[in-house]
Amino acid sequence: MHKLLFSAVVVAAFITSCNVRKQDKLAPEKPLTQQTVITNPTTVKVIDSAYNFGKVAEGGVVEYNYRFINTGQKPLIITNATASCGCTVPEKPEKPIEPGDTGYIKVKFNSENRVGQAHKTVTVLSNAEPAFPELLLTGEVTEKTKK
Repeated sequence: MHKLLFSAVVVAAFITSCNVRKQDKLAPEKPLTQQTVITNPTTVKVIDSAYNFGKVAEGGVVEYNYRFINTGQKPLIITNATASCGCTVPEKPEKPIEPGDTGYIKVKFNSENRVGQAHKTVTVLSNAEPAFPELLLTGEVTEKTKK
């Protein structure tokens, strides 16, 4: 009888603990804000804040790596990078950039259906103080030549 009761308690504890872990995974994480990351500030020097790709035929994809250096004494943590348009996709570094190291934010611009002047911006959220400057991507998308 004691073995049966003990087994029932163990099974109940196991099921309860699994449910708690599942709930933790379902709970939304608190978004990181500039205020959150400012608690551990560092400084950054942006080497490339603007890039003009010149001309590209419609449908072409432009890629560029914006370079920056962590000039502070603490790791530079980039928490988010967002573009002004869905046609532009930034990729931020996943790991902190150590003091003195160079980091990159890769940006891809898809020119499909974007004929004309392109002026795209990328906003970077980090623990840099002063804040990371906006990154700029400009150029001209020309119509496809018909054969």
